[in-house]
Amino acid sequence: MKQIFFGILFLFLYQITFAQLSRQEIIQESESNLREALENFNAFLKIPNNGYVSKDIQANLNFCDSVMKALGYETQVLTKDGVPNLFAQKPPIPGKKTILVYLQIDGQPVDSSAWNQASPYIPALKKEEGPSLTEIPWSSLNQKIDPNWKIFARSASDSKGPAMIFFTSLKIMKERGIEPAVNLKVIMDFQEEMSSPTLADVVQENKDLFQSDGILIMDGTRHFSNLPNLAFGARGIVTATIKVFGAKNNLHSGQYGNFAPNPAFQLSRLLAAMKSEDGKVLIPGFYEGVEISEADFLAMSAIPEDMEEMENEMGFAEAEAVGRNYQEALQYPSLNIRGLRSGWVGDEVRTLIPSEAVVEIDIRTVQETPNERQLALLQKFVIDQGFYLIEGDEPTDEERKTYPKIASFKTRNGSLPFRAAMDSDFAHWLDRGMAFVFGENYIKTRQTGGSQPMAPFINVLGIPAVSVRIPNPDNNIHGPNENIRIGNFQEGIQTCLSILNQSF
Repeated sequence: MKQIFFGILFLFLYQITFAQLSRQEIIQESESNLREALENFNAFLKIPNNGYVSKDIQANLNFCDSVMKALGYETQVLTKDGVPNLFAQKPPIPGKKTILVYLQIDGQPVDSSAWNQASPYIPALKKEEGPSLTEIPWSSLNQKIDPNWKIFARSASDSKGPAMIFFTSLKIMKERGIEPAVNLKVIMDFQEEMSSPTLADVVQENKDLFQSDGILIMDGTRHFSNLPNLAFGARGIVTATIKVFGAKNNLHSGQYGNFAPNPAFQLSRLLAAMKSEDGKVLIPGFYEGVEISEADFLAMSAIPEDMEEMENEMGFAEAEAVGRNYQEALQYPSLNIRGLRSGWVGDEVRTLIPSEAVVEIDIRTVQETPNERQLALLQKFVIDQGFYLIEGDEPTDEERKTYPKIASFKTRNGSLPFRAAMDSDFAHWLDRGMAFVFGENYIKTRQTGGSQPMAPFINVLGIPAVSVRIPNPDNNIHGPNENIRIGNFQEGIQTCLSILNQSF
């Protein structure tokens, strides 16, 4: 009798563990759970999540911890230099592959005055009415939900949206009595927008805990076509602040114009020398090592892109000529001016020769162009343009007297670039998941233009990482009025359910 009982129990548990949702069930579950998921998303977005603010980190950690525990996961906080990361897992089932899921929970700082709503942390539901957007009440979700409605809030797309989509998918499976077809480990990062400064040490100190067969990154914007999207790599990032010095103080432009040098002109000439008219970086060696094979280019060209349509949509006449198309351009390192400051403008403008001019630069790197090398090339270029670089924050009187072109050069090394093979077992598993629900209506991109802190996992654990791209490409991430389209949110649930139902 005992043997029969345990046999039936084993069969029951086996069915719970290995049952699979059909494509139609996946679509139905994404529809029937959408309203509740969006309400939970609303509550999640209301928690401020600036990674520089410790109380924000703790509040979001508490929320995520309660969600994972409710889903039956064991959690632990991994702290390094006072910064917590939340890790969650269930006891592994022998015979299953293990997937590490990466979730970004923090968001960039906000300028509330630049948002078209009461607060970036009070989510606004909006619909398009002609060329404009109109805010509608959240109670509108009790009616038929339009997939083209959008939710506006900080981190709606980057990346609380993907995190809530993942939580929702696990909740649906739990309620259906179905376990994912793979063992899951989940790591939640609360300082991704600061380049995850402690994450590498956390991974190094917990190698056994993180050991898995692949990394699923729930982060990143979809391709311009807004088709469901897998991205097999990401560029790295380094930043530099260059400050050019003029006189000790701001000077009256009438009294000292034609006499005192203006550092804004010096900086302008320096920046103009960095790029050609058609957008190619002129710093010697900047692209060295990058080679695109014809096979790679043909694969990139197969991705549905209309260059003219993209230019028109973004509002400019001609793309830069670094690559033959958009996808190829993303395979090269880029140099960007992300901010400039000198004197005052607008209502605060004044007739002064500014005492300094500052530029903030970011460089996106690829595997063939290491972060440190690109920073060194930039620094050498500045020196070769005749600038004397000081050690401190301000030039000494002796330096001011000696050198006509003076600047400071400060850098920060961020995420490293990575790229995963597109024909591995891990890649094929993801392919099956995407094809199961979307058929042929999804795309695979070799490398995205943005950056993700995956290098510590890849280098230490020796496993591939691929990102599932869910948010709409017009989502305004990092800026005012960040948003996510509800149709993308729902397709994200379908994506996660389908992938997690596939045996690896």
